[in-house]
Amino acid sequence: MEPNVTSFEHTTDIDVRFRDTDAMGHVNNAVYLTYIEVARQEHWQRLAPQVDYNNVPFVVAHATIDFRSPAQVGETIRVSLRTDWIGRSSYGLSYELRERTSGRLLAEAATVIVTYDYAQHRPMPVPDWLREGLERVAGRSLPDRSHDP
Repeated sequence: MEPNVTSFEHTTDIDVRFRDTDAMGHVNNAVYLTYIEVARQEHWQRLAPQVDYNNVPFVVAHATIDFRSPAQVGETIRVSLRTDWIGRSSYGLSYELRERTSGRLLAEAATVIVTYDYAQHRPMPVPDWLREGLERVAGRSLPDRSHDP
């Protein structure tokens, strides 16, 4: 079953700072990766509060962003996050970034997260505790993705 595209399991509000903008007065495209990282970090704290975020067993393997409308200083961005699937050694997250007050769609993004063994320098299977935490926070069973990146 495909997830409801409007259902997100986590939201984070981020105020746009002057330093986030480019010469045109818009939030610079690279800053959106930081915004989704902040949401992912808060999501991780809900999913695995016992695991030190400095020792997370994953790396970001792929990220895409589709920009829809420019954000500017003085606006607050609501970043919504959803886990879409879990594979053997990875899982997929989707994000929606909206201006909080108006609801204007700013961007849509997705990342593929690979569980990673830093001691062995290679991907590892998604640990059971992580799989269980992702599904607990999502509030549903997550579809299996048979092919990993």
